[in-house]
Amino acid sequence: MSTKQALLGKKIGMTRVFVESGEVIPVTVIEAGPCYVTQIKTVANDGYNAIQIGFGIAKKLTKGEAGHLGNLPKVANLREVRTDDVDKYTLGQVIDASLFSIGDLVDVTGISKGKGFAGGIKRHHFKRQPTTHGASDRTRARGSSGAGTTPGHVDKGLKMPGQLGAVKRTTLNQEVVQVDAERNLVLVRGAVPGPTNGLVYLRKAHKTSAAKRKRVLQD
Repeated sequence: MSTKQALLGKKIGMTRVFVESGEVIPVTVIEAGPCYVTQIKTVANDGYNAIQIGFGIAKKLTKGEAGHLGNLPKVANLREVRTDDVDKYTLGQVIDASLFSIGDLVDVTGISKGKGFAGGIKRHHFKRQPTTHGASDRTRARGSSGAGTTPGHVDKGLKMPGQLGAVKRTTLNQEVVQVDAERNLVLVRGAVPGPTNGLVYLRKAHKTSAAKRKRVLQD
């Protein structure tokens, strides 16, 4: 994958846009870049080709982080991206939202909203139990975990109460509806993972379906 097809950014929030046909499209506004090239890796030195990009301004850096960045901007977030075009990049080079165009399909990765400890109904969409015949205090309980004799233990991966959210999630094949290169804003159709001001990673879609490509071309 070429590095020109990947950016770090920040989720600004959701809004809507109107297209010429009159359709109302819900979109997520993402501040995509500017990102700086902070490291270049080659097969000769590191065993593979990649560059490291940085986004955001850090309030404070450790001595190790400051030494790694040297005279480059003091970025807060780093991400390594594989590419075969390392010879086209230089340290400190700026990559911005202009690399995306209207109609592009992108994958957006972020950390979903953390919602703390949740029960089975909220976490796994279980149904409620009856509220009659002595079960009025078990309405939201998840029920049995398994038989006592066989298998005699709780199976690994059983759906149970636990931590909800705060995990890495990727939404695939989201259409770029608008691009404002001057303000580094990219508007993508639909919602993306994470809270407002959350860090996101945009890349050109890897698993684009023929039907999705056809719909975008027709629009």
